[in-house]
Amino acid sequence: MKQKIIKTKAKEIFTKTNLPGADYVINQYVGCSHGCTYCYAKFISRWKGYGNWGTWIEAKINAPDLVRGRKISGKVFMSSVSDAYQPAEKELKLTRKVLENLDKNTDLSILTKSDLVLRDLDLLKQFKNIEVGFTINSFQGKDQQLFEPNSPENIKRVEAMKKLKKSGIRTYAFVSPIIPDVFDLDKVMKDTKDHADFYWFEFINLKGAGEEFKEILKSNYPESSKIIQNKDMLNLYNENIKSEIYKSDIKIRGIETH
Repeated sequence: MKQKIIKTKAKEIFTKTNLPGADYVINQYVGCSHGCTYCYAKFISRWKGYGNWGTWIEAKINAPDLVRGRKISGKVFMSSVSDAYQPAEKELKLTRKVLENLDKNTDLSILTKSDLVLRDLDLLKQFKNIEVGFTINSFQGKDQQLFEPNSPENIKRVEAMKKLKKSGIRTYAFVSPIIPDVFDLDKVMKDTKDHADFYWFEFINLKGAGEEFKEILKSNYPESSKIIQNKDMLNLYNENIKSEIYKSDIKIRGIETH
């Protein structure tokens, strides 16, 4: 899919955040060509006017200069409204340049859906306090085409997590989105348990996903849509999944139910 890349310059690159477990975010990109239909960040498209979510990205080309020489006190998260390792990064190398210039004492957490992160293993190893997470779910085949049309397959994400962990990088699984009648907790646990140091879990953010996503569910997963539209059924599903999560022998950082 042809993607529109808009090169911009930012005044600041470290932004205060209320995201759990983080004090600041770095978004060297805004927008994401992975085009996930459930993404909460889709709202940004209404402000930017570049087109539908997934068809454009902004690249803050001066981001590497903005991090140089900066010492940040607190946890820094990369990224909140994009994926630092989306396809455009292969050529632009903006994330790599940011990592090169970023103070290696920075307490850094990276979250991605891409095995492209392995390219920067040499830089990741230079950080004294770093963790790399992968958004993991059980989507494959039709599920992935509908929900994450342009993202690397989960198997590639898990393999990348495995390689990072073997290289001494702290890793985590961001298990998301948990969708009734679609999500397979057993598969996710089987695939990741030996490779993730800890876990975050997130149930589907319906408000962020929007009406288009609800229509996708209604048309393709009627049972799932039925559960989501019924508050009692949804609460019961959520509690059952949380119960299973707590039974797992894993380190849990958080569970977000929205």
